[in-house]
Amino acid sequence: MPHLYPANLPLPRERSKQPYSPAEIAGYLALAGAQPTTERRMRAAALVCLGAGAGLVRGDLRDARGSDVTARSGGVVVTVRGARPRTVPVLARYHARLLAAAASAGTGLLCGGSDPGRRNLTNPLVRALDGGTGLPRLDTSRLRATWLADCAELLGLATFMHAAGIRCSQRLGDLVAGLEPAGEAEAVRLLGAARRP
Repeated sequence: MPHLYPANLPLPRERSKQPYSPAEIAGYLALAGAQPTTERRMRAAALVCLGAGAGLVRGDLRDARGSDVTARSGGVVVTVRGARPRTVPVLARYHARLLAAAASAGTGLLCGGSDPGRRNLTNPLVRALDGGTGLPRLDTSRLRATWLADCAELLGLATFMHAAGIRCSQRLGDLVAGLEPAGEAEAVRLLGAARRP
């Protein structure tokens, strides 16, 4: 008896975190620049730049080394190791700070330590950037959301979805499942990651 079946309910889904505003990112970078030692300044800047500039999260950050950040394909890219290896273009506004942090780290870990398997990698850096300046607590998921929102804006994703009448990102996932991603140089161009002269 179909009329006695329970009503269909929408499947729960994880909501995206709220992206940081440009002023909040500027505040975190200012706090990073005010750290007491060069090493700490570089690590804190790397955390913000890798999160908001390349969309890396905790697992990606744990393995990121200075030698993984390179200027090539007309921009700056980060080679991500670990469970989801990939190459990510870095948004242009983060190039200078991230290249400086990478040069400082050399072949060492960008966000500190010597063991990529350590837990709570970002906690000491997050505490260092909690300066009581009215900024919300730094969250790597929100840094990634900031990168995702910036990339979506650069690609015109909201305009495309509105014009296509698409409201659900699942449909986008279905649509792109059979498409091949562009190469590194095209990704640098599309994501606004080209180096400025």
